[in-house]
Amino acid sequence: MAQDNRQPLMPHATASWLVDNTSLSFEQIADFCGLHILEVQAIADDTAATKLTGRDPVRAHEVTQEEIDKGQADPNYRLQMTRGPDQVRRTKGPRYTPVSKRQDKPDGIAWIIRNHPEISDGAIGNLIGTTRTTIAAIRDRSHWNIANITPKDPVTLGLTTQRELDAAVSKAAKAAGIEAGPTDTRLEGDREALIASLRAERDAASRDADVAGSVEDQARALFEDPFRR
Repeated sequence: MAQDNRQPLMPHATASWLVDNTSLSFEQIADFCGLHILEVQAIADDTAATKLTGRDPVRAHEVTQEEIDKGQADPNYRLQMTRGPDQVRRTKGPRYTPVSKRQDKPDGIAWIIRNHPEISDGAIGNLIGTTRTTIAAIRDRSHWNIANITPKDPVTLGLTTQRELDAAVSKAAKAAGIEAGPTDTRLEGDREALIASLRAERDAASRDADVAGSVEDQARALFEDPFRR
């Protein structure tokens, strides 16, 4: 028989409840919760890192009372879960944005509105993780902080990825019957200039190192042979 690898949604809290409310052995509890027996021992001895609030697996419909009764009657019995915990699935809607970046959202929205007016408010909301109300307020300049909003590339701000932005632009252009233009190259000039500058600095540093090495070699040669000119 294949081993059942399912375990309670909150194994430590479930173990705490089983320790306090049943006579199951530590080994049975550890097996059911997917824990090491020493973890269960620590919970029983109140030496766990944090004091846990027990979670009743019967009320959570993860095991039946009949299963627990069987386990209490037979120390060698291994409890079987009624079902595995429901998997949490992300629902459709605005993406989550870290608190530290939320203040940048209006700038990213303004940038998209200015540079890609073909993208719908719904698509902007999915990209940035915001509401249509906020987008509309920025679009018609009725936003409460409009005076301080400066359009900034949302990719640079970390609000979305370049791939997602390009996909949204392409989809919007196709829906609007607009021929998809070339990949956004507005920053290419700056990027090339930066690369050229870095290369120049690297070459200059290399030349300086060569000159320094040559002078050092000459000084060493003169020190070793003071009559050499």
